[in-house]
Amino acid sequence: MKSKGPQRIICLTEEPTEILYLLGEQERIVGISRYTVRPQEAKNNHPIVSAFVDGSVKKICELKPDLIIGFSDIQADLAAKLIKANQQVLIFNQRSIEEILEVILTIGRLVSAEDKAQKLIEKYNKILKEAKEKTTKQKTKPRVYFEEWDEPTFSGIRWVSELIEIAGGKDIFSEKSHGKNAMDREIQWAEVVEKNPEIILASWCGKPVDIKSIKERANWEKISAIKNDRIHEIDSSIILQPGPASLTEGLATLESLIRPKEFKTQ
Repeated sequence: MKSKGPQRIICLTEEPTEILYLLGEQERIVGISRYTVRPQEAKNNHPIVSAFVDGSVKKICELKPDLIIGFSDIQADLAAKLIKANQQVLIFNQRSIEEILEVILTIGRLVSAEDKAQKLIEKYNKILKEAKEKTTKQKTKPRVYFEEWDEPTFSGIRWVSELIEIAGGKDIFSEKSHGKNAMDREIQWAEVVEKNPEIILASWCGKPVDIKSIKERANWEKISAIKNDRIHEIDSSIILQPGPASLTEGLATLESLIRPKEFKTQ
């Protein structure tokens, strides 16, 4: 007897794919995003049907899905086209760590794996708690600037900002991180100079970070992070993906860059 819930799921972004694999429900997946890198075997097991902003409605429909899962307002146009093609579409818009955990639980419920989803959430909450406990020993928190895109320049989204704080840093644009739209997080280069971050972290979704060009920005030579060569690229697949990757590998990477002395002694 088949378990309840949708049997043919298409994932328009990486995180639902990773969640379904972690729940042991990967056999339900019939299509994935081109940008899926977690888990590694996913690209060998499922056809690619979409990029991020757009996808092949024809190819998706031919796979006869009974549920299509996507993420964010950026996929609104693709979702609209799929709905017009009489497909069942579920678009999440998670922005915070709490919302990421809620999405894991919701997907677990959809595929009748709520107990497994709850165990995953407990695991991630334990990781987050342990990281927070480490930061209580810090006398000060280094100022951190996270750059999500270069032109126009965007600071980090909310879950990234929250993870920076948990990892022991102080996000210099934490107030902007609560903006739902990317334009709400647009910053001017002079603002970064004024706030003088001690650490610069960058992850440009879809393209490599050009650290050299960042260092050459007007007046940025005055910034402590530039002076002390504390500028680092983070793989977008582990930090800009609002799912398990950001709570595990993403957080661990942030900790190693924000508290490097601690990690060198381990």
